[in-house]
Amino acid sequence: MDRTQQGSVSLSVDNGIATIEFFHPAQNSLPGRLLAELVQAIEHAGEGKDSQIIVLRSAGDRTFCAGASFDELSSIRDFETGKRFFLGFANVINAMRRCPKLIIGRVQGKAVGGGVGLAAATDYCMATQWATVRLSELAVGIGPFVVGPACERKLGLSAFSQMAINATEWQTAYWAKEKGLFNEVFEKPEQMDDYLGRFTKILVNSNPAALHHLKQVFWQGTEHWDSLLDERAAISGQLVLSDFTKNAIEAFKQK
Repeated sequence: MDRTQQGSVSLSVDNGIATIEFFHPAQNSLPGRLLAELVQAIEHAGEGKDSQIIVLRSAGDRTFCAGASFDELSSIRDFETGKRFFLGFANVINAMRRCPKLIIGRVQGKAVGGGVGLAAATDYCMATQWATVRLSELAVGIGPFVVGPACERKLGLSAFSQMAINATEWQTAYWAKEKGLFNEVFEKPEQMDDYLGRFTKILVNSNPAALHHLKQVFWQGTEHWDSLLDERAAISGQLVLSDFTKNAIEAFKQK
């Protein structure tokens, strides 16, 4: 089966908590189809009357999200296809931004590129010590343009610049907590899940109106992101057509 057709996104609701989980056999990388399904799940959970908060997580043990699908990335041959490809993560980040409910991230392992962007777009993010992070886009001739605003918002310009430029080096989960990407870091997933369960129960019993207004406050000043991320997707869509980037992607796939 074509790997871009593999994977899944699920949405379940229990005791006022909507859980969105994504999975792909290639280290939870996300082809365009799954990114579109993520947008739908976030919008559906945001509008649902049976939940008050949302938990975003992925399946598996050691990788939260390996970013965009390299199978799709390497197949791009024209600008429109390239821009549409990079709009995949842009649409998810904007859906998370517009969602009226708080989104809690559960990051059990490595996050790369777009995976870092997803973590940055949550409102509160928990991780294990295995959740190392890397913005690898420059290493394949592009740059973290689409996820950049979300990352800069959480990490600050200095730490975001460090990750964007030093694209081949992993940063630890504790570094990410120090910089503001993660709010909590645990040694074991079991500890994280125990805390997550208690934490979300408190939020579910909080004033819904207060949570909604907090969400609006947290994202104040990002109202222009629809156009901003569209512009950023266009930059990446153009860069991916260059010989430099095509060669870098093929070299990366051979590793």
